[in-house]
Amino acid sequence: MFHKEGHKIIFITLVIVVGSFFLIDEFIVNEWLRKGLMIIVLIFFILILQFFRNPKRHTHVNENHALSPVDGKVVVIEEVMENEVFKDKRIQVSVFMSPLNVHVTRYPISGNISYSKYHPGKYLVAWHPKASEENERTTVVVENKSFGKVLYRQIAGALAKRIVNYATLNSKATQGADSGFIKFGSRVDLFLPLDAEIKVELNQKVRGGESIIAEMK
Repeated sequence: MFHKEGHKIIFITLVIVVGSFFLIDEFIVNEWLRKGLMIIVLIFFILILQFFRNPKRHTHVNENHALSPVDGKVVVIEEVMENEVFKDKRIQVSVFMSPLNVHVTRYPISGNISYSKYHPGKYLVAWHPKASEENERTTVVVENKSFGKVLYRQIAGALAKRIVNYATLNSKATQGADSGFIKFGSRVDLFLPLDAEIKVELNQKVRGGESIIAEMK
């Protein structure tokens, strides 16, 4: 199953791949070179399919849990000052996605969407300290009774050239549901209340819509 954001790119890539096969078969005489080029083109197509895959996730909805919004590796767990919305201290948990990870973004909690904003910006590497403030990004805040307000931020990386955000102001978010997509590598920052109990460790691999990032007692 592939994400809808990839349908157009997959179709265009397929046309290019088929055309390349015909051209290679027609004009490349050397058999080993012909087969090698075909294999390279086929691997390229498989990588595109891999990137836009959208596997089904089994989300156990729980108002006391904040789930990982994306697949990837936890690269930051620290108390920081969140300056865009809260203007106070929060616990930041950041998940880095490699180009091989699933890039669907999912709602970490259920609740009302009280803030949703797109920011144009740079394309620094996703792990750069200033990426969360200077890169292209979107900021979304979801609010419920257990956590109060939880903010997640999609951040473009050096390869990511388009962030898709489905969260609209005053609409309802369902934990684990599709909330957007980041094309070609990036990271997502999650800002949680200081009294949230963090359930992950640095360098831990997590799955969007399934892995528990934090719990409210």
